[in-house]
Amino acid sequence: MATDKLFKVFGVSSLNGVYKVRFANDMLRSKVLTKSGHTDIELVELSEAISKYEGIKAIALLPEFSGAHAQSAIQEYLDEKAPKSANVKAIKAVTATKAPKAVKATEDEDVPFA
Repeated sequence: MATDKLFKVFGVSSLNGVYKVRFANDMLRSKVLTKSGHTDIELVELSEAISKYEGIKAIALLPEFSGAHAQSAIQEYLDEKAPKSANVKAIKAVTATKAPKAVKATEDEDVPFA
């Protein structure tokens, strides 16, 4: 990911009917969200600071976030920010290389060469 910041507070909120995931370092973030017009604010504080992606994966399993809107926002974030797999890069590298052309042997040759 582009950032190595760690957070302890994770959750979701709605702004103008659109649910998104939220990150913070303390629970006072809810006051800022409320002042900014957010509704349905649900934040939890984890025991230790972790990356955004790992934190969102962790809250996805909590009962506080079992609602359809929260799960949708969480899944959207996880899909968008999923780490790129090394296997995908390897597959792309293999498919990008061209296979060598087959060379036909003539009557005068026993073995073709490239």
